[in-house]
Amino acid sequence: MACAASSVSVVGASALGSAAAAPSVRAERRGSAAVASVSLGNGLVFRNASAGALASRQNNELSGAVAPALASRPRRAPGAGRVVAQLAQKAEYIWMDGQEGSKGIKFNEMRSKTKVIPKPLPAGSIDFPEWSFDGSSTGQAQGNNSDCILKPVFSCPDPIRGDHHVLVLCEVLTPDSKPHRTNTRRLIEDILSEDVLAQETLFGFEQEYTMFGKNGHPYGWPDAGYPAPQGPFYCGVGLEAVYGRPLVEAHLDACVKAGLKISGINAEVMPGQWEFQIGPAGPLETGDHVMIARWLLHRLGEDFGIISTFEPKPMQGDWNGAGAHTNYSTKAMREEGGMSAIKAAIEKLSKKHKEHIAQYGLGNERRLTGKHETANIDTFKSGVADRGASIRIPLPVSLANKGYLEDRRPAANVDPYVVCRMLIQTTLKD
Repeated sequence: MACAASSVSVVGASALGSAAAAPSVRAERRGSAAVASVSLGNGLVFRNASAGALASRQNNELSGAVAPALASRPRRAPGAGRVVAQLAQKAEYIWMDGQEGSKGIKFNEMRSKTKVIPKPLPAGSIDFPEWSFDGSSTGQAQGNNSDCILKPVFSCPDPIRGDHHVLVLCEVLTPDSKPHRTNTRRLIEDILSEDVLAQETLFGFEQEYTMFGKNGHPYGWPDAGYPAPQGPFYCGVGLEAVYGRPLVEAHLDACVKAGLKISGINAEVMPGQWEFQIGPAGPLETGDHVMIARWLLHRLGEDFGIISTFEPKPMQGDWNGAGAHTNYSTKAMREEGGMSAIKAAIEKLSKKHKEHIAQYGLGNERRLTGKHETANIDTFKSGVADRGASIRIPLPVSLANKGYLEDRRPAANVDPYVVCRMLIQTTLKD
């Protein structure tokens, strides 16, 4: 039916199932605008006006399942621009690969592929079907026995595709359904005994990253030479001090829409370097949300033409590296007089320094030099408000005599599940 300059074609009731009523179309006038209303039954109505298509979604079960009619467009070939039922759901399965990395810049450690779910499941469900992938192409299997299994363990709304589509984080299993050697998430589950759960451990993860342009230079840096020395860039404002903010804001919005526990962002000391914070949250939730946030950063970078790297020392010279400072507390630390529990934990951490360093990220020796707000990799030290320490006690924590500690040793490319597990193991289990 044509109405003024707009037209709406309607798929028959069969597109919504045999129980759907036949569609009805009527025209009316609202002021100077001609409006066509299309009723598809089940209380679902589309109104097409010259100002744009308005969708009234009165049936919650079909919310987002039917594409809105497009207004103010010329007639198309038969079948084009139809109002179509889109009951299927796109689920982006996400996992960590098994690449060993190198001493060079490691741009990507996330993998994903899309599965169409005929009968949608709600975001938050872990009942999505298991799937397989070619592990020989991700460093997780040999070619003669290459199939690995993806087991969904966390899901959230997909802020990029929108509607009812979801992101699904997966653990990797071997063909016999055992945890793969790269499945570090499962190692946290193995240590969450009753005594550990009683301590209600909380983590805050400060994820730093550095933006690069397609030319191989840090984003915003001149093609030849260097920007001004470090100084005006940390938490900076203005075109001369901040590079890449549109991507940072888009990433923050995406994390919020996905329901992640993101708690803030800021520009970092080196130009083109940023940080986002996840937490406070429990160990599994922290790791899950960090991994989804990392994936979103890479995925949005495709649209902005920006590569984000978690390399711990992306630029040699008088430039800060990139870390993943991890804030950690137990119930005992947060209670009155909790400073004694904090100091006891630091003492235990001092005795396992080398073991932690060995698991705290690839290339971390280039970052932990004793300069640029780091402690030397071979030395363990702690202090109040000391950003040159291995473990920092924030000043507000010292004044309150309770709170949390900050482990400043992890590199930006560290596995968040490994950090959480090791902090729990050293302070509560050993």
